[in-house]
Amino acid sequence: MAEPQGTVTRVEVGGRTLRLTSLDKVMYPATETTKGEILSYYARAGETVLAHLAGRPVTRVRWPHGTGGESFFEKNLPSGAPSWLPRVQVHDVTYPLVDDLAQLTYLVNLNSIELHVPQWRVDDEGTPRNPDRLVIDLDPGKPAGLHECARVALLLRERLGGLGLDLHPVTSGSKGMQLYARLGGDLTSDQVRDLTQQLAQEMTRKHPDLVLWKMTKTLRPGKVFLDWSQNVAAKTTVCPYSMRGRDDPWVAAPRTWDEVEAGAEDPDELEQLDIEQVLDRLDEHGDLLAPLLEP
Repeated sequence: MAEPQGTVTRVEVGGRTLRLTSLDKVMYPATETTKGEILSYYARAGETVLAHLAGRPVTRVRWPHGTGGESFFEKNLPSGAPSWLPRVQVHDVTYPLVDDLAQLTYLVNLNSIELHVPQWRVDDEGTPRNPDRLVIDLDPGKPAGLHECARVALLLRERLGGLGLDLHPVTSGSKGMQLYARLGGDLTSDQVRDLTQQLAQEMTRKHPDLVLWKMTKTLRPGKVFLDWSQNVAAKTTVCPYSMRGRDDPWVAAPRTWDEVEAGAEDPDELEQLDIEQVLDRLDEHGDLLAPLLEP
């Protein structure tokens, strides 16, 4: 039971008492979405979010004054973090790990709207494993959008399917999409990076009017940049089901291939999804990315 104390509300989460602040603060000015609604989303989607965070060091993007203000990336453990928040040392950074809803709620209460993770997990000793997935981030350059991303996604599904890899599409909650494939853990991050870079180069040669593998911004208008670099061990990708700090409370949302195919045919058939749409989809379909989590 919540106990209001001015701008502080005490709640019990998983047997721990947390002090939640400024629940009525508007964090998305365009939609008047409040901090309380953000916390509610992460609580309701918590079990699924936690499955995709498990074992991965979590980098946060914090918006202290809402999405209309400045934001900053935070890798290190927050100042004053409780002893019950797990942590792992990777090189010179002490990252939080997130194993339960209390830990997730603690971080989100610090205005951590976005949660970003690498493609690898740590073992019980805190040592990074080989990646258990690859990701290809599809980043459209205006006037390209999700329609062009969907067309590229279908090309990549066919190409990677020929390598025995099943791709899982996610609309990013920002401009584009991510495509994930589960890996067996026998490849290093460098090997996965090289594979995806070579794939991006190949797709650029085959589809030069649609695809780009270089990061050069002047080359990107109207094309879809295949960001292979997010497979580098030091890089992160927005976690599936994370909210995004955009004008609307959009979410990095798993999609069906039927939806992607429809979006490739008609630009109006594929759009980013917001928190309520994602919660409804979870209730109706469960986690479309569950196959990515299978051992």
